[in-house]
Amino acid sequence: MIGPFSIDMYLPALPALGASLNASPGAVQGTLAIYFLGLACGQMMYGPMSDRFGRRGPLFVGLSLYTVAATACALAPDVQTLTVARLFQALGGCSGMVIARAMVRDVSDERGSVRLMAQLMLVMGVAPVIAPIVGGAVLPVFGWRGIFALLAVYGVTMLAVIALFLPESLPIERRRRDGFAAVLRVWVGLLMDRRFLGLALAGGFISGGMFTYISGSPFVFMELNGVPPGHYGFYFGANALGIMAMGQIVGRLAHRIPPKRILPVTITVPFVSGLVLLLVTKTGFGGFPAMLVALFFFVAMMGGVMPLTTALAMGPHGAVAGSASALMGTLQFSIGALSGTVLGALQDGTAVPMAMVIAGCGVAGWCSRRFLAR
Repeated sequence: MIGPFSIDMYLPALPALGASLNASPGAVQGTLAIYFLGLACGQMMYGPMSDRFGRRGPLFVGLSLYTVAATACALAPDVQTLTVARLFQALGGCSGMVIARAMVRDVSDERGSVRLMAQLMLVMGVAPVIAPIVGGAVLPVFGWRGIFALLAVYGVTMLAVIALFLPESLPIERRRRDGFAAVLRVWVGLLMDRRFLGLALAGGFISGGMFTYISGSPFVFMELNGVPPGHYGFYFGANALGIMAMGQIVGRLAHRIPPKRILPVTITVPFVSGLVLLLVTKTGFGGFPAMLVALFFFVAMMGGVMPLTTALAMGPHGAVAGSASALMGTLQFSIGALSGTVLGALQDGTAVPMAMVIAGCGVAGWCSRRFLAR
């Protein structure tokens, strides 16, 4: 949950943050884009580390860095310092994301991985429901700095929970002793595997659409459509509930239907809903309610696409689960960072740029599954 919490909790505070630090909207949005970049880069480090040293040790290192960086965010005197602190916060926080996927692969087969990943999506789906609501409640009392202080407390809490309750899932005899050159060969081999690459990109582009929604929705909802900051979290939370529901549906279906047969259906929905969203924003047909419906179907399918693409891509690569998880995460968050950059470049004061990027991600995700991972 640490990734969604760190992204979503401060979304209602973006306007107040910019006013407090005398920063432009682009500079404030940059603190979000840099977080995506940190998530993309950091996972490449924790994957091989967890294959070599086990899962728990790298988790402690990453979450300790996250906690220190969150404290620095709370104390940042200007937007430049905040941006740097956000980078290190991401470099630490991504440890939990990459290692969680690797631990699922440590203890399950392909179908079991779909079920466990669906449960993870349920947990991750709770965060977008809670985070903006908590951020909106903390903001008027403690300001935007209080939100980052709360994230630092969250990091300390996670360290304690892992120390007390999380067992090691990778025994010593299964750990790898690869050097840097061997790790590079593993990554090159994974990238040359069309099935792995197609599935990773399919999930990555749908994630990119989700990140575009995260980056663009505060402006589209609050400034263009007059949604109060205190209500923004409820709109955001409704989509997160869709993620949770879809994750549970896919997890149950995986008991009876092979995951490779479920994925073509789940990835077609964001393909279609993204194009519908673009049509609605370009023509104005249906207004804000129609936009909300199209966004809901796109975002909700994350709960199905992500566990399926992750389990199918990592299934044959259990011996290098950490590296495979890291490479998947890096591809996904690189696409997320690129999507945010494209959104910023296209920004014209309307909802159309957000819809264009989301639709493009939906089309690219469908094509990756169809033509690479078939």
